[in-house]
Amino acid sequence: MSVQLGMPLPPSGDATGDGVSAPPPRPAGTPPGLFDRYGRRATDMRLSLTDKCNLRCTYCMPAEGLEWLSKQAVMTAAEIVRLVRIGVEQLGVRELRLTGGEPLVRADLVEIISALRDAHPELPISMTTNGVGLDKIAAALKEAGLTRINVSLDSLHEETFTKLTRRPFLGKVLAGVDAAWAAGLGPVKINAVLMRGINDVESPELLAWALDRGYELRFIEQMPLDADHGWTRREMITAAEIRELLSRDFVLSPDPRERDGAPAERFDVRRRDPASADAAGPLLGTVGIIASVTEPFCSDCRRTRITAEGKIMSCLFSREEFDLLGLLRSGASDEELAQRWQDAMWIKPKAHGMDHTGLGAPDFVQPDRSMSAIGG
Repeated sequence: MSVQLGMPLPPSGDATGDGVSAPPPRPAGTPPGLFDRYGRRATDMRLSLTDKCNLRCTYCMPAEGLEWLSKQAVMTAAEIVRLVRIGVEQLGVRELRLTGGEPLVRADLVEIISALRDAHPELPISMTTNGVGLDKIAAALKEAGLTRINVSLDSLHEETFTKLTRRPFLGKVLAGVDAAWAAGLGPVKINAVLMRGINDVESPELLAWALDRGYELRFIEQMPLDADHGWTRREMITAAEIRELLSRDFVLSPDPRERDGAPAERFDVRRRDPASADAAGPLLGTVGIIASVTEPFCSDCRRTRITAEGKIMSCLFSREEFDLLGLLRSGASDEELAQRWQDAMWIKPKAHGMDHTGLGAPDFVQPDRSMSAIGG
């Protein structure tokens, strides 16, 4: 495919007559699929089921919470299934991640997954959750067709966990992780965000715990997606610092497998021999580090995001969103919905919502939405 990198774009507008902003059309002759101007193709769909969450993590939400979307504004189960079908059948989506907010707060979650599985028997369907209440529903999720699960867990200590999430639910999360493993929702992946002076020193302990149980731990650099807009590049724990923290107890070596568009850089993990700085024990497993800020992977990004109210976000940091749900509810055909989706992804920014990488750059503008409102 031939693309003109970084070519200027006409202004977006209501080109469809449905009363909502529409992206400028892609050039004629562009192949079908979620391509952008930089030759990337999105095949990994992240779909948010709700903006609601039952935790108040300091790096995501204010203590008092946010103003939630109305029930009418959020996609119904049938609308979700239709958009996923269009993504898979017309646009080349190859895997689906259900996100939030917190997906477990949707009362029809099992029904949504079951309908998606019936429509797409071979599609990998994963979900990211905070794990609160997962112990009660993990088996049903597996039976409905969920492939695997990611659980957010930043600390194994009640006091630290409560400080970070503003809720005393550590026991519930740990029970949910164990239930997911028992239900066969593996590989169970654990997502952890390290905060300076709060849980950063706990990172080797968290890794040892995950390795011992067969879970795959992934550390995520804190990103400027907090509702309080308090993020600073100076205060975040970098990927280099994470590797240094882990190296006190472990020896990390690059995982030989291809990264293949994955956001996490994986490392093989061995226990460090205290008698020798160079010697290491047998392979214990792997750990991943998602370094969106300091070691960005935007050039190989393969993700497309749909928010809970059916807005297309081509990039986590994009300040432009384009409505699919309004178009759908106006009676649009599958082909019209697919066209808008493709047009919106064509103008995906090069990196971090800009034409260059740099979350700490002077021209970076943090999106108005927090992560919970976007859907990771």
